[in-house]
Amino acid sequence: MSAKVAIVGAGPSGCYTAQALLKRAPDLEVDILDAQPVPYGLVRYGVAADHQGTKGVARQFARVFTRQNAHFIGNLRVGRDVSMEELRGAYDAVVLAAGLSADRPLGIPGDDLPGVIGSGALTRALYEHPEAQALPELGEAPVVIGTGNVAIDILRLLAKTPEELKGSDLGPVPTDWLAARKIRRITVVGRSSAGAAKFSPVMVKELGELSQVDLRLPGCAQDAGEALKAAVAASAGPLPIEFRFQSRPVALEQADGALRLTVETPQGTEQIAATSVISAIGFTSDGALDRGTLLQEVEAGTGHLYATGWFRNGSVGAIPQCREEGQRLAQQILDEITPDPARPGRALFADRSDVVDFDHWLQLDARELAAATDQRCRQKIHLREELLRPANLQDA
Repeated sequence: MSAKVAIVGAGPSGCYTAQALLKRAPDLEVDILDAQPVPYGLVRYGVAADHQGTKGVARQFARVFTRQNAHFIGNLRVGRDVSMEELRGAYDAVVLAAGLSADRPLGIPGDDLPGVIGSGALTRALYEHPEAQALPELGEAPVVIGTGNVAIDILRLLAKTPEELKGSDLGPVPTDWLAARKIRRITVVGRSSAGAAKFSPVMVKELGELSQVDLRLPGCAQDAGEALKAAVAASAGPLPIEFRFQSRPVALEQADGALRLTVETPQGTEQIAATSVISAIGFTSDGALDRGTLLQEVEAGTGHLYATGWFRNGSVGAIPQCREEGQRLAQQILDEITPDPARPGRALFADRSDVVDFDHWLQLDARELAAATDQRCRQKIHLREELLRPANLQDA
């Protein structure tokens, strides 16, 4: 009798854990559950639309389902459609790999004012997540708070010309939204010094190579890395993007129909005018699962409950780290679990007509690729009702 493992979340952490489990124990029954009707999580809805090389890891993840016999159960939200108690009763082990989808609040007065936008909310709209809100109005002078790679992704997409977006999977609505933007300057605010900023050198280099970008650094950023200095030197476009390091946001207020951000710097308090503020300071749980309590149980080591990726560690770590952690976790699970033939596993969902499997995704994937244009590598289906249509009705 094979052990049964449920993995909650079909993003990189979940897929890498399944891959490692099945490589070591091919007879395992591994089910990967996801709230969305499609797999890959962060790869589909978090990796930037113009970073198709990074998105290519989805081909590797597809083999987890097509060759290693993992089973995808999509359109099933744990905590709403099935309880954690039911799941833990049905499987020999449950792995929490659901990620973090809510924007971490700025935690300053005024952070809930109109015009303050979370980077997760913005990128979900740009990348056509089924639950995304409408794309917001940014105005002529947005301010981005945060100096990690998510912030750089946003800057890059806001600054690219239509030609520079060729080959991406950006949809028609986001494409038109970007084409209609009227941004005249962008200010990037970060608490850390330039040398301690979290963005990767490769991302900064790419930003500096864009035709419209004019990167600017204040004179106090003497500790900036070579990549940032080189990007600043190489950029000579008409769109100024100024980095303001060692600037700690302390308050937001409305002023003259716009926003005013107050920051504390080594030179004292300063104010920055903004038509909108994009907060890119990390992510937190959306509350569908009681993350705090569940992580306490994981740490206690009881009940064969495990966690990985952002759900366990917070919003740190990139896709390669997901692979390393998945391999370690797979070995731990195999060392600790014993099959219980009384557990039903995926039979728990046998009577549900609202879930979808991996074959359903393959039909959607083929349809998206077939709709590609000379400008886009695929045409993403983004409405949930369309994502849920049976494959034999796709062209009806």
